[in-house]
Parts: sequence; C-alpha cells; structure tokens
Amino acid sequence: MMLDASSLDQLRDVAVPPPVSWWPLAPGWWVLIAVVVAGVVFGVLKWRRHWLADAYRRDALEAVDRASTDAAIVQILKRTAIGADTRSHVGSLTGRRWCDWLSATGDASMTDETAERITVGVYRDGNRRTPELADFAKRWIRTHRMNPSQPESPQQAGGR
Repeated sequence: MMLDASSLDQLRDVAVPPPVSWWPLAPGWWVLIAVVVAGVVFGVLKWRRHWLADAYRRDALEAVDRASTDAAIVQILKRTAIGADTRSHVGSLTGRRWCDWLSATGDASMTDETAERITVGVYRDGNRRTPELADFAKRWIRTHRMNPSQPESPQQAGGR
C-alpha cells in the first residue's frame, strides 16, 4: 500500500484545547477559603482577647521594674491580686494567709525569706528592695491563676 504524497500534506497536529481557567473557582475552593478566613478571624480575635485580658499583667511587671522598695512591690502584688480576683476576698488577706494565697494561686515558689519580707520585712526596713521579692513578684504576676477552690469572681465570669 502506497501513500499518496498529497495525503501526507493533509495531516495536521493534534489540536490541544486551551488551558483550564482557574477562575471562577469551584465551590469546594470557596468553602475552603471561607473556613480558612473564619479560622484566621477566630484566631486573631482570641489572641486580641487574651492580649487585652493580660494588660494588667504587663502593667504590673513594668511597675515592679520601676519599684524602688519592697513595700512598693508588695503593694503592686496586692493591686494585681485584687484586679485578678475580688477586693472582698483578696483585700482581707494579711500575713501568713496572704503568703499562702499567693503560693496557692501562682506557680512561683515562695521561700521563707520572701514570706518574711512580704509579712513583716516591709515594715522594718521599707526603703530597701530585695531581688528575691522582685523575682517572686514577677514570677507570680506572669503565672498566677485563681485558686480553683475559691468561687469564681465576677471579673472571671465576665470575660476570662
């Protein structure tokens, strides 16, 4: 069988269809985009809420850095504790009960020297600043959580 030269001239390349357009997107992509956007918005809102809720911690840490005496540091601890819990509960704590409450609500271990500085040391030589008390205060401010055995405070119930 012999091919005619004219039949070879009639051969053409395979017709390639145009590439598939990526737009408009298929419905599955729209669902995926919506889920990702919702996740990002949720994450940003959760981070913002956490950031705003911890503003008192940042302020207290700065105040401890600026404090020049142990008495000022103890006042900052008390203000921070009242801000995190209720004034009626924390405001009445003094002496050993105050130290026990600080130990129970924070991850910072309290040495006997720190407890002594908090309870009576600030009254003996209030113009002194001890690094141990400042370190304890910073650790407590960063890590404290309210004691689970205590009833939930109105501030905790409202936004934490």
